[in-house]
Amino acid sequence: MDAITALLIIAVVYAIGDFVSQKTKAIFSMLFVSGIIFMVAFWFGVPKTLFEDAAIVKLSLALIPTLMVHMGTLMRLRDLREEWKTVIIALSAIVFASIALFLIGSPIIGREFAVPAAGPISGGVVATLIMSEAAKAKGLETVLVFLTLLLVLQNFVGLPISSICLSREGRRLRDVFRTEGILKGDLSQKSLTNTDHDERKWRFIPETPKELQTPFILIMKTMLVGWLAVMVSRLLGGVIDKFVMALIFGIVFYEIGFLEPKILTKANSEGFTLFALLVPIFMNLNKATPSMVISLIVPIALSFAVAVVGIAISSVILSKVFRYSWEMSLAIGVCCLFGFPGTFIVSQEVANAVGETPAEKEFVLTKILPKMLVSGFTTVTIASVFLAGFLVKLL
Repeated sequence: MDAITALLIIAVVYAIGDFVSQKTKAIFSMLFVSGIIFMVAFWFGVPKTLFEDAAIVKLSLALIPTLMVHMGTLMRLRDLREEWKTVIIALSAIVFASIALFLIGSPIIGREFAVPAAGPISGGVVATLIMSEAAKAKGLETVLVFLTLLLVLQNFVGLPISSICLSREGRRLRDVFRTEGILKGDLSQKSLTNTDHDERKWRFIPETPKELQTPFILIMKTMLVGWLAVMVSRLLGGVIDKFVMALIFGIVFYEIGFLEPKILTKANSEGFTLFALLVPIFMNLNKATPSMVISLIVPIALSFAVAVVGIAISSVILSKVFRYSWEMSLAIGVCCLFGFPGTFIVSQEVANAVGETPAEKEFVLTKILPKMLVSGFTTVTIASVFLAGFLVKLL
């Protein structure tokens, strides 16, 4: 398949996913709908090399640090300091999910499935690779297929739960915004759009002149910071993941004044960057053949069910402790099932779906986005790797 045709197919699927998401008020996420379409399409003859044919795979992977820097310009340090509760909820969720899989899942589906299942369910690609290497070393070929399917299908479990919970939370926040009056709304809007430069206490770099804030200059600045983050991560031996480092650098370089708020949005590049960034999420779907899904459907379904029960118990309990709504707490807890960029995209979808004015959308987005991003990175990028390293000893 030629590249332009492959790109068009991908764009059509994304558009259908977006359409369904808008019509269902984000109950069915764009990621969920698009993922289902891609998987079924591969079953019915769409080339499994679709994403490679589109010649966008390398670009999508290279753009992740750039988008992470952009994410940093959406978040303020004051917001991050307030998210310690989110970190505790996220960590507790994967711990409870793992305990539930070990204690409840092992007698039902067998320890050889229950223990490694905690890898992909608690995090994603890296955790799955750790568990897969251990399974391969022991000659557990069926477990390898099982882990691949869990990784491929976990979005279909986590995203709908998160989308439904965030939709309920988003409507509640929208009503709070409307009820508490114009004055608070104005203050919130000012804060959320990051236009109050006085809040950047570290600022020592003067603002780039408006006439020089062109798309190419803004993109260059964003990529430069992303490149620096990757280089520093390598120098540290990968102790801090390069994507986490890019987010940190985005926050720091925004605070010191080098980066503008919402920098890729200002550069009219956010949409295309997201277009490319979704590719790594859907690439693995070409491995989920009908026969594989059917043969392992029972252990897969039970693994997800048991894990979600563990996550739900932990999230609901901590929602009472930290005075979060149970919807927000559960959405935070299930972030381990999809991570970034799903955390970012589903937050945007919900904000756009429930908000009827730009101010309402901004208010909802800023209330849910920091929590979702922090939870995703806490589980997928950091905690899941340590958890998988511990669980391989039990395999």
